[in-house]
Amino acid sequence: MGTTAKEEMARFWEKNTKSNRPLSPHITIYKWSLPMAMSITHRGTGVALSLGVSLFSLAALLLPEQFPHYLAMVKSLSLGPALIYSAKFALAFPFSYHTWNGVRHLAWDMGKGFKIPQVNQSGVLVLILTLLSSAGLAAM
Repeated sequence: MGTTAKEEMARFWEKNTKSNRPLSPHITIYKWSLPMAMSITHRGTGVALSLGVSLFSLAALLLPEQFPHYLAMVKSLSLGPALIYSAKFALAFPFSYHTWNGVRHLAWDMGKGFKIPQVNQSGVLVLILTLLSSAGLAAM
């Protein structure tokens, strides 16, 4: 008769304990690279944008007043132009980054730019375009 899953797991952990092997590679053993950081950031901005749209939609449905009322409330706070620009930049940045990095992924889907120097160059280009377009959107 075969072994049970519990017995198999016990044998597995006993073998790993005796051989002193690590459980799995941990993130601290990897040397960070631009593509790695950009991949994680792309996922993060995707989640942030999804949550932001969902929360904004929920607020639009549940809050008692219309959007102009809340816009007037923000304007009545008399926030300085630097703070307003910074807030607009912070809102534009994830959208810009995710868009430009999405274009980069579309190029990859077409089989372009897979050599390591090209991956790094396209990463730098995405960052430059993100900063410029975020600054432009914030200035509007």
